[in-house]
Amino acid sequence: MRVIDSHTGGEPTRLILSGGPDLGDGSLTDRAHRLFRDHRDFCSAVLSEPRGHDAMVGALLVPPTDPIAAAAVIYFNPIGPLGMCGHATIGTAASLHHLGRLDLGRHHIETPVGTVGVHLQTANRAAVENVESDRYRAGVAVDVPGQGRISGDIAWGGNWFFLTSDVPAPLTLAHVDRLTTSAVALRQALAEQGITGRDGAMIDHIEFVGPPLTSVGHARNFVLCPGTVYDRSPCGTGSAAKLACLAADGDLAPGVTWIQESVISSTYALHYRPGSTGGVIATITGTAFVTGDTVLNFDPADPYRAGITSQEVY
Repeated sequence: MRVIDSHTGGEPTRLILSGGPDLGDGSLTDRAHRLFRDHRDFCSAVLSEPRGHDAMVGALLVPPTDPIAAAAVIYFNPIGPLGMCGHATIGTAASLHHLGRLDLGRHHIETPVGTVGVHLQTANRAAVENVESDRYRAGVAVDVPGQGRISGDIAWGGNWFFLTSDVPAPLTLAHVDRLTTSAVALRQALAEQGITGRDGAMIDHIEFVGPPLTSVGHARNFVLCPGTVYDRSPCGTGSAAKLACLAADGDLAPGVTWIQESVISSTYALHYRPGSTGGVIATITGTAFVTGDTVLNFDPADPYRAGITSQEVY
């Protein structure tokens, strides 16, 4: 199996070029569902130890159904498929350019939640025009054991997020363990109390938001991804969800740049235009670097052929 590895703002992407499972025909959404339903071991084997680690995101290159798309990608982590992934879209564009498959300029990439625009500005920098994001509910209170009542917004940015400024610890690497534990407990409380996204969708991402720590940032975040790992980048879909909340509150006008910091101080530059259904179309600009061009081997005799993961499917 040939893969190209990259990182965007510190968050890794593994682009699978060949050797992935046959997901059949149909929409990208259907094929993503089959990936999780029928090939869960594939997700773990490609991304988890000993070949990767739990924070790695996979991007499975598949034939597009949208005629305008230069490529189609199913994003997943060791737990299963993701809807959209901003950092991985930037990483995919940089990786395809590295291979000579994508020229500089404007393109489209099909994802399970819709086709997004990608402007590959340089070999390492791309701007992604995301699917429409919106705030679903504002000021939602949830009681979290050991933490008390936490209030936040529920928003869609290509994945479902609970965004809160009730931050349990400083948003720095020194406090990642505490932030992770708190975010996991918050997500569990949301599920137990029946607090969901639209149509009962599980809220699988938690975003703590606080003031910036760099001279250029407007805010800083810590994002818990599905499972128990955090996003090293500012999280593209999470940043889009944040812009949807800012727009809904009248705190950010269309076209105005917003600099979002991650917990490791990497940044995305964002702006938005109004969407067609009351939300926002966020553009997320970030930088990715190719880190490897690798062939993964899967020996049938290897007892850890399917990977080692401590993550639980929920």
